[in-house]
Amino acid sequence: MEPDGLVRITRSCAIDPGELEWRFTGAGGPGGQHANTSNTKVELRFDVASSPSLGPRQRARLLARLGPVVRVTASERRSQHQNRELALARLRARIAGALHVERARVATKPSRAAKARRVEQKRHRAETKRRRRRPPADE
Repeated sequence: MEPDGLVRITRSCAIDPGELEWRFTGAGGPGGQHANTSNTKVELRFDVASSPSLGPRQRARLLARLGPVVRVTASERRSQHQNRELALARLRARIAGALHVERARVATKPSRAAKARRVEQKRHRAETKRRRRRPPADE
């Protein structure tokens, strides 16, 4: 979290931590007595549709790409604290990826020097291949 208390996603997007819904359960798999008694698996949910932290364009982009609710889980680590950090990082990455706008490609033409280099390379390659040929038979 940032010093202002918000969860920073991108430079223009920050979410109030009160909008995040945390759920903790016991993680499955091996681990012995510790795994049987600890709720280390973390599920983090963020309701995109009703979030006041998002602008209208951000909300529309997230709804189109991720749907009305974004859900991430983390159960790789043994401690709940580490899984919380991991889930928050995953949520940030998923939302930031969905908010990313790809810049439009601007078509360009090759420069005169680039065209000259290309023609020179073709001429050089043709000369190399010509030298590999058998000399013509004199008749």
